[in-house]
Amino acid sequence: MDKLLLIDDEDDVRYSFKRIFESPDLDLETAASGEEGLEIIKSFQPDLVLMDVRMGGITGLETLRRIRQDDAKLPVIMMTAFGTTQTAIEAMKLGAYDYLLKPFDVDKIKQIVADALKAARDMKQVVACEPLLESEDYDLGIVGRSQPMQEVFKMIGQLAGSDATALITGESGTGKELVARAIYQNSQRNDKSYLPINCAAIPESLLESELFGHEKGSFTGAGSQRIGKFEQCDKGTLFLDEIGDMTLATQAKILRVLQNGTIERVGGNKPITVDVRIIGATNKRLEEAVAAKEFREDLFYRLNVVRVSLPALRERSEDIPLLIDYFLKTIAHAESRKPKSILGETQELLLQYDWPGNVRELENVVRRAIVMAKGEAIRPDDLPAEVRSVSGFPIAAASVQAPDQAPLPAVANDIGTVAATLFHWAKEQPDLAVLPAVERELIAHALRETNGNQVRAAKLLGITRATLRKRIEKFVIKQAVSVE
Repeated sequence: MDKLLLIDDEDDVRYSFKRIFESPDLDLETAASGEEGLEIIKSFQPDLVLMDVRMGGITGLETLRRIRQDDAKLPVIMMTAFGTTQTAIEAMKLGAYDYLLKPFDVDKIKQIVADALKAARDMKQVVACEPLLESEDYDLGIVGRSQPMQEVFKMIGQLAGSDATALITGESGTGKELVARAIYQNSQRNDKSYLPINCAAIPESLLESELFGHEKGSFTGAGSQRIGKFEQCDKGTLFLDEIGDMTLATQAKILRVLQNGTIERVGGNKPITVDVRIIGATNKRLEEAVAAKEFREDLFYRLNVVRVSLPALRERSEDIPLLIDYFLKTIAHAESRKPKSILGETQELLLQYDWPGNVRELENVVRRAIVMAKGEAIRPDDLPAEVRSVSGFPIAAASVQAPDQAPLPAVANDIGTVAATLFHWAKEQPDLAVLPAVERELIAHALRETNGNQVRAAKLLGITRATLRKRIEKFVIKQAVSVE
């Protein structure tokens, strides 16, 4: 449960916040002065503080200064009905997470509070590189004993004593954000702020303002000055996830920060000095993006000071049993119950699957299997169809015959009969490499039966449309009909 502390000398504000944030997942305490708030912090240990600037007794800025002396990582959101540019700047210099003007929009403040609480969890949640799976302390872990993962652990250790910019590369779902947090927590800045930004999740028109802030009136809707993440994160670490999705214009501004440590707010003309360590991450091949003029070459070399390349899960399949065990135990621990076990044949299916969604997909499959399992052991039937297909329920496929293989058998129109016939044929082949051909034939058959409608074809096969689209791309299946 997240803990939220509101410090405000107005009774109406404290009452309103109690109504706005009434939730079984949130513990809200209030204080009527800065002095009272500082005392409550000692015993309550909040995850986030929202505080008025002007109060009787010590001011909000002085209270913020004292909070920062004791805990530099506690997010604090400042609020006032008498906002001035200088007050905003002073609050952000002191390390405020954000600055809001009263009266504020309820939906907006809920989102800001949610973002701040996530930032607090990210800073507190330890990322262990060698988790003790039998321990009762289930910290978030990067699990792996394979050689590729040992190389990753070495790189994290080498980055620990350095402020060097790091670039983390790897497919989606490989754990890039976990590695970024492990670098932060082992760095010399681990007592300062850590803020993650997903560059692909923020609209292009807003990303620059989110990163660098903006001046009042700099664009339509900029009704007040806003401090960006770089200023918020001064002396700390900024994680730029999916950095390859930035526009060239924003890339140029990131380059300026790396070159001389200064930023300019949108609509501003005064350089602001910041001291921020940047960790970037991407699932794109930046070398190819540079060649295609989609990513700045000079920025690439500035980011690529130390590179951590995360392997795909299929490249470290020996870690899958460890990961399954880890997820079974951590999920059970979070739900305060005994972990479920997994049958050997179920684990064998998980080992055979190629995991296009990597570790994130494996975690989701384990979660689903725990929900679907009727007993204490996870059975093959508890797995989604795309995972079962690797050995017993091929889902998918194109009418393209793999070279040097026996011709695929003629099959009936019913999809169940198609699956049974093709799988029986595959088992009789001496080379198990025929299984991809079986999968391709089933996908193509389903698409033919649904006139190319991917939604209906996915439903027929018992998989999601996203999985179907991945399979179509994987097997280069050509469609002449609709996808909707």
